[in-house]
Amino acid sequence: MKQLSTIDQPYSLELDCIKVSQPIGDFFIASIPWQQLREITFADVRRLEKEARDVETYLGIQRPLNTKRVAEIGEYVNTADACFPTSVILAVDAHCARFDEAGRRIVLSNYYDSATPDLNRSRVQIAKVLDGQHRIEGLGALKRGSTFDINVSIFIDMDIENQAYVFSTVNLAQTKVSKSLVYDLYEYARSRSPQKTCHNVAVALDSLKNSPLQGKIKRLGTATEGRFGETLTQATVVENLIGYITASAVKDRDEYLRGHKPRKASATELVSTPFRNMFLEERDLDIADVLLYYFSAVRQRWPEAWASSTRGWMLNRTNGFRALMRYLKPAYRSLAAPGDIPSQEAWYSLFKKVTLNDDEFTVDNFEPGTGGETKLYRRLVEESGIPL
Repeated sequence: MKQLSTIDQPYSLELDCIKVSQPIGDFFIASIPWQQLREITFADVRRLEKEARDVETYLGIQRPLNTKRVAEIGEYVNTADACFPTSVILAVDAHCARFDEAGRRIVLSNYYDSATPDLNRSRVQIAKVLDGQHRIEGLGALKRGSTFDINVSIFIDMDIENQAYVFSTVNLAQTKVSKSLVYDLYEYARSRSPQKTCHNVAVALDSLKNSPLQGKIKRLGTATEGRFGETLTQATVVENLIGYITASAVKDRDEYLRGHKPRKASATELVSTPFRNMFLEERDLDIADVLLYYFSAVRQRWPEAWASSTRGWMLNRTNGFRALMRYLKPAYRSLAAPGDIPSQEAWYSLFKKVTLNDDEFTVDNFEPGTGGETKLYRRLVEESGIPL
């Protein structure tokens, strides 16, 4: 008999489970410790392979791993309130699974038979991932000794057509939650965090009388009933402010949840996160005032462009706002020390050096996307004469 490698020594995993019957067939719901889940799973990534006579065939159903997404999950799983409430979906060949109906248990195992080598499955090939490969990969960053059980849905002997159908249905049928709604829900958070602070600043700027952003922010990411002239989403405002406060919002939030206060930023760190220590000192209203005076100066310099909600204008829309927030960092350094609050007049003294007229803030001159944003940012920097 062929000598098995160490990984192919007889292996089995016995799990309590619940049998579920649905139109597609029966499947089983169970809980697996994260280490064992990573040991027995693999992803069948969609790929192009050459067969005999150079015939090219696409195989696999999964998308390639997104390394950025894996890194984000790896950071998230180590936080105090990490949670994966939805199932990881697995497909297991019939010869790798046995269900004990009386005991409501399922046994997953590797498989070897010299007579049918095509059916052999090592321990790392027991379960194919139909949904959840990024979560499984991200769990590899868990700190040693961490407990993290994952609920799984296990389909036994599901044919490739149904595997592909489940994957596509799960990923196409789900409606992605608006980022603006996610940030708006930080209103309910009891713990301090950069996300909650930036949400509060956005709400203040949207509601304050005479604020240049009053009535311009879509709190939930879509048009608010009964309001007109909303040109920005809350997500746009929050995500362009949060980088002024922290290099890692996830880590900061976790520190506060654990009852710790993040350390103050050094002078070097304040170059990239100039509002960091204001946030740590709980000077949220001062951060709001910086933006209030800054955008008031923008409105003072280009009143028509800032007020317009007509299609084709861009200063108060995503691209214009992103360029202005990008410019804020070097402009702030040129006017103040970290923690200071420059006046509207101080900001205006920079903007009045810029030769752009109101009617030039159009998508014809600054096209949608990063190209137009960068073009406006560079124009502001060069004409106001501030050092980078």
